[in-house]
Amino acid sequence: MSFFKKYSNVFAIILSVICYFFFAYYIERTQFYTVSFLWFYLFGFFYLLVKNNNNSFTALVVIALLFRLIFLFATPNLSQDFYRFIWDGRMLLNGFNPYLSLPETFVQQSLQPIAETAALYNGMGELNGSHYTNYPPLNQLCFFIAALFAGKSIFGSVLVLRSIIILADIGILYFGKKLLERLNLSIKNIFWYFLNPFIIIEMTGNLHFEPVMLFFLVWALYKLHQQKWIFAAILIACAVSVKLIPLLFLPLFFQWFVNRNDLKQDKKNQSQKEQTAFKNLALKFVKLSLFYLIILTFTLLLFLPFYSSELIANYSNSIGLWFGNFEFNASFYYIFRAIGYAFRGYNEIAFIGKITPILTVIFILYLSFFKQNKTIIQLMTAMLFGLSFYYFTATTVHPWYLATPLILCVFTKYKFPIVWSLVIILTYQAYANNPWQENLWFVLIEYLIVFSFLIFEVFQQLKMKKM
Repeated sequence: MSFFKKYSNVFAIILSVICYFFFAYYIERTQFYTVSFLWFYLFGFFYLLVKNNNNSFTALVVIALLFRLIFLFATPNLSQDFYRFIWDGRMLLNGFNPYLSLPETFVQQSLQPIAETAALYNGMGELNGSHYTNYPPLNQLCFFIAALFAGKSIFGSVLVLRSIIILADIGILYFGKKLLERLNLSIKNIFWYFLNPFIIIEMTGNLHFEPVMLFFLVWALYKLHQQKWIFAAILIACAVSVKLIPLLFLPLFFQWFVNRNDLKQDKKNQSQKEQTAFKNLALKFVKLSLFYLIILTFTLLLFLPFYSSELIANYSNSIGLWFGNFEFNASFYYIFRAIGYAFRGYNEIAFIGKITPILTVIFILYLSFFKQNKTIIQLMTAMLFGLSFYYFTATTVHPWYLATPLILCVFTKYKFPIVWSLVIILTYQAYANNPWQENLWFVLIEYLIVFSFLIFEVFQQLKMKKM
């Protein structure tokens, strides 16, 4: 036993390297049981490494980077989205607006607007190729950079895209650590994100670009804590221009600007105090309005190079598909769908897909005006629960979506997203079927575990407040 304790760290690193190597170069997503087996082992090693007090911050950084570098020369085998990323980037490089054309149009007309047209279209699949791109401008910039450096090589493009994602994760590590220090939290909390197998496989391995968005978001929250709200607003606009999800958080900044008591109180008479309070309140609303205006303006400016009369319609239709057509790994939505089948006899996704975003907005507004969001920790907790509510009611929850709640939980008292990042692998069962099909028992197990841990944490926090 003493031998195992002495060398457990070495064993965890070596076995993790082996598992990551298999994930990078040998495993297909159809091999559900093999994927799950390696995944759960990696999470066990991950937990051992993070909880080992003998591991210094620097050592954990080196280990996490080592695990990422294993994927450096691998072509993603668990996701095909990267083919569309490369397509969009090459379209831009060749002077096309990626928001205005469908890949299938060129293929059906036997046109080759970019290098490796057929290979990219076959890789992305007919479903992806038949829809307009929904990736915002700064995400398109990343794709353009890949095309610029490797315009005729899929392997080269993958290498560039992966390098960008790794650099973004390093940025998250840097600003996440600095923010944790300012909040007097353990700096090792950042490794619940940075060393997490889910992040390493889904982001570095599968080339999903959530880390680039989260880099800007974490940097923005750090700047906000420094009271540099103008710079923070620009950074949030950059985050929105990579992934639209930070738009959900905008109402939550209300209390940070309006309800914070951070202005010095002077000894004045009651009338002067009231006048000062009114002026201070007016100033806070002006700052809040400017904050929103800067975010909106910079976001629109980033979209401006792509503007055309067709852009809004194409982009809206593409985004709308996620609410009204696609179903994957949903929780409450599947319950609503079952009720719809029972009473109406058919799938109510068109109706439910319109209602659930409204419920999310109502919940976000409740958090914005009726819960305390005066500190960064309270603000990030509200972000965590607002986003989680959205995912719990959404029609589609792909695994990589969890990167955002995962990084937010690093700065809060809640850790259920870490558990969720463990059990999200159950969604891969759908790919084991030909044709693709979900087994709702696996979805049920996933959400039972997540909700059980969430309820446990909520009651635990309520109990602590009463003590």
